Amino acid sequence: MAAPQSTKLNAVQLHLLKMFARPMDEQDLAAIKSLLSNYYAQKVDAESEKLWDEKGMSQQTIDDLLNTHLRIPYK
Repeated sequence: MAAPQSTKLNAVQLHLLKMFARPMDEQDLAAIKSLLSNYYAQKVDAESEKLWDEKGMSQQTIDDLLNTHLRIPYK
């Protein structure tokens, strides 16, 4: 039988554990989940915009990708 792996928490995880080491109701949990989801969604949006600009992409680029046939033909 394999030995259990130890998991180290990073600084953010440790900070969150300390911050939320108190009783919370379901509304608090839902609000925190929403805040974290929104935070990461904003980061993804910002990174997408950055990539879009760096690659010089346009709506035409997206349309071309949607209409590109990439499958390998079967023999």
